[in-house]
Amino acid sequence: MALAGGDRSARQKLIEHNLRLVAHVSKKYGAAVPDTDDLISVGTIGLIKAVDTFRPEKSPKFSSYAATCIQNEILMYLRGGKKSALDISVNEPIDTDRNGNVLTLMDIIAVDDTISDDIDTAIKCEKLRKIVREELDDTERRIITERYGLNGRKPLTQREIAAELHISRSYVSRIEKRILERIRSML
Repeated sequence: MALAGGDRSARQKLIEHNLRLVAHVSKKYGAAVPDTDDLISVGTIGLIKAVDTFRPEKSPKFSSYAATCIQNEILMYLRGGKKSALDISVNEPIDTDRNGNVLTLMDIIAVDDTISDDIDTAIKCEKLRKIVREELDDTERRIITERYGLNGRKPLTQREIAAELHISRSYVSRIEKRILERIRSML
């Protein structure tokens, strides 16, 4: 036999002529997987293994041997798939919302948990109030309070504050910068 002699074209012909056998064996397991193309690919691997390992002296009929190899390869593939069949990803689509957008499990279980951020912000705000109240003189306190709209006030520009205090805008800017550096170091 030419195949036993290592003839590559004989090997290729044997594979091509038995692809129908792969399709036939794959049909038996078609209900087990949604995509039968995967089964045919796996079955083709089984066919190639059959061609490479066939010994005519041990098995007189190639088609019987090949069918067994194809079936074994498909069964190994299906067993491997069962291990992960129960695995579910939190990013797999599970539904759609009323606008037609895909919903995943992560979308449903995810919560915007900002409690720690809210607490941190509240603590820093209280520290800031204390610094403004106890560490700044009247002019500095007024500039920072009006500039950033503290205590429910409307924020003012440096020019507006300068006009109220009858000082230059650049002087307000320098005071503001100095105050912010002090507050930053205290926080």
